[in-house]
Amino acid sequence: MDLKRINDHVSVSGQVWPEDVAALKAAGFVAIINNRPDGESPDQPAGADIEAAAIANGMAYHAIPLGRDGVSPAMVEQTRQVLEGSAGPVFCFCRSGTRSTTLWALSQAGAMDASAIIAQAADAGYDMSHLAGHLSRT
Repeated sequence: MDLKRINDHVSVSGQVWPEDVAALKAAGFVAIINNRPDGESPDQPAGADIEAAAIANGMAYHAIPLGRDGVSPAMVEQTRQVLEGSAGPVFCFCRSGTRSTTLWALSQAGAMDASAIIAQAADAGYDMSHLAGHLSRT
């Protein structure tokens, strides 16, 4: 698990496994957002298995799969609501962390300055500069 911290409230990574969830809980995360659609790759675990591990570890689990159809306003809003409603750090994952970072960035538009969003993503290793126009909207 290659965890990348965006800020004090959000971290992202590529695919995690049910056996990783206890370590996420031990690291202080209170919620998991799964941005990877089930069946995207034959070697990935089912979201339901990660959800079961999250529940067993006392964590909230949210599935907001971002697939080939792209980002929707509903996904961005759902991400914003989960982040705002979580009383502690949130862990988001997809295949590489890029989709999770994209949804985080878009969910912060209007709440944070676009340059700050882009800088936090860059510090975590993700280039979100192509979203600058979207991030500047309020």
